[in-house]
Amino acid sequence: MPVIVVSPLSRIAEMAVRHRAREMISLMAKEQAFHRPAVITAGRHLLLGMNDITFAGNAGLVAPGEEHVLQIIEFSRQWDRSSPLLIHCWMGVSRSPAAAAIAALAVEPDQDDMDLALRLRTASAYVTPNSRLIEIADRLLSRNGRLVAAIKAIGRGADADGNVPFVFLPMPESAVHAG
Repeated sequence: MPVIVVSPLSRIAEMAVRHRAREMISLMAKEQAFHRPAVITAGRHLLLGMNDITFAGNAGLVAPGEEHVLQIIEFSRQWDRSSPLLIHCWMGVSRSPAAAAIAALAVEPDQDDMDLALRLRTASAYVTPNSRLIEIADRLLSRNGRLVAAIKAIGRGADADGNVPFVFLPMPESAVHAG
């Protein structure tokens, strides 16, 4: 069964090895340097430079934009699902959970948005997906407000110290068993 592993930056190497991930999406501020785990090839690593903000216009900061979401969608659709997809940001709480939801809808568009949001909350009590990424994805994936409403319905996550990776099922278990 394909899974998405969501991680803070500090644990990406450990999570890549533990879960045998071969593909990775990084959502990091442009000035933040890090090393790609050796088990992830450069050709299967998507690096997106953005800050964890929800509106444009902050001097010197890069807001998540349509081009970022389009790249997440395209990269996710190319994921062969033979090994987990590792998605990370600085703390694994906002940008990467939003990207995990986007990836899940990119590969399994016929699923219910509320079910997806509840699976995300069940996987981690800490997630507060970046609302700007979610709003853009809602439009680009033709969710007609359902994704935004579902993510709002699960509310803000509990306070986190940025050290709590989690595994997320990109599709309902019933879809996995039915296939």
